[in-house]
Amino acid sequence: MAISREKIEGLIVTIQNLYLSDNIPWVIGYSGGKDSTAAVQLVWMALERLPEEERQKQVYIMNTDTLVESPMVSRWVEKSLECMKAAADAKGLLFKPVSLIPEYDNTFWVNLIGRGYPFPRKKYRWCTDRLKIRPVNDFIRNTIAEHGQVILVLGTRKKESSRRNRTMTDLEKKRVRELLSPNPTLANELVFSPMEDWDNDDVWAFLMQYKNPWGYSNTELMTMYRGATADNECPLMVDQSMPSCGKSRFGCWVCTMVEKDKSMEAMISNDREKEWMAALLDFRNEFGNEDGDRERRSFRRMKGNLQGNYGKLFHGPYNKDIREQWLERLLSMQKDINENGPQEFRDLELIRLPELQAIRRIWVNEKHEFEDSLPRIYEKALGKTFEDPEWIHSENFGRDEWEILRKVCHDMYPDEELVFEMMYTLIDIESKAVDVSQKKGILDDINDTLKKTFYKDEKDATKFYYDMMTRKKNYGGKYNEKFLDYQPLASEFEEEEEE
Repeated sequence: MAISREKIEGLIVTIQNLYLSDNIPWVIGYSGGKDSTAAVQLVWMALERLPEEERQKQVYIMNTDTLVESPMVSRWVEKSLECMKAAADAKGLLFKPVSLIPEYDNTFWVNLIGRGYPFPRKKYRWCTDRLKIRPVNDFIRNTIAEHGQVILVLGTRKKESSRRNRTMTDLEKKRVRELLSPNPTLANELVFSPMEDWDNDDVWAFLMQYKNPWGYSNTELMTMYRGATADNECPLMVDQSMPSCGKSRFGCWVCTMVEKDKSMEAMISNDREKEWMAALLDFRNEFGNEDGDRERRSFRRMKGNLQGNYGKLFHGPYNKDIREQWLERLLSMQKDINENGPQEFRDLELIRLPELQAIRRIWVNEKHEFEDSLPRIYEKALGKTFEDPEWIHSENFGRDEWEILRKVCHDMYPDEELVFEMMYTLIDIESKAVDVSQKKGILDDINDTLKKTFYKDEKDATKFYYDMMTRKKNYGGKYNEKFLDYQPLASEFEEEEEE
């Protein structure tokens, strides 16, 4: 499709007719990228041309902030949403910008550093659902609960990829209304994709030919895309051999789903004013490095159980020392940016206070690390006291007792890798059971702890698991064939991690 003014005008009329056909509220997905910007701009232009008395239906402009977005893009989106609100209010348009964030106890850092989840990868992609899908679905469910249905407007295009083409084509066949496809994962939500047949050039041609209606700059958007390509080029393609800004990828700066973050690398390389982001890129490359990642993690799964393949145990959450190192590194980077970075990022928070408070509760209450090291790490990195006014915890044991216990365990059992974890967990369980109601189930908790920590080391745990699988096989029970019968080890993450 070659974009033309006639086609744009026809599409605007189509959007107007669809808007006026019912009372179902609209939600436009907006990431700040070129496709979602074009989608919002099309709807905005269409509704702005309607008489005021016909503009009766609310249109939400929904942005999902994962809290780990690229700082440049995040700041761009933040300012864009502010401009949208101001312009909509001034023109009497029923656009309502909404910024969604994940629950603070389920953010990227809370899961990686708090719970110790292995960094996301192709067969263990825990981030997308928690950071993006759940906040969006919660918002849409609430909107559906209030209005009965919702129409989701997306800038998705069939030509983005062959997979996207197949998905959109399949959903077209299931349409119950013209132009509106069902959402297979959410009932009472219909999806409208006004740009479904556009290609990259069509998107850029539209954005360059039509002025941004909420007063933001589409030219600056192109400049941002240009800066995110290695050759600093962003032409409108005239043949297939030319590079395109559409290949630029914006997203979370912590993303490990790609081997290299080429967009961030290009932004740093192309603009000296963005060199401060090099520290973020280095950190992302460090924790997202597959080499040596097993050694950074416990040989037990998230719940403390054993599981394996090809005679080896699968490794689970990151060990305490790794989690603490990464937290200090993250806070130190934040301080350096706040003190030495560009003026507009002097208030940048790489990790927010509610996230730190959630991590503290996971470490102390769930992992039984009564040393309570987070406030000390925070003060060391940022030079100020950690604020947590709602923190309630027994003061019976602290860092002094932690260090004494560590030394005793090491001195008495230097070869027992898990004895320290066993002892501090048992002590913490007992110390928290101060009254009768809290003692309920304490024997089960103690027994579970002993089951998880009685191994001498990984070699001992592997032998235990091997012997257990062998007994099950010999007695006709269900056993792990992939472990015992030595199937090729493809990945530790063939199945989703149990939580």
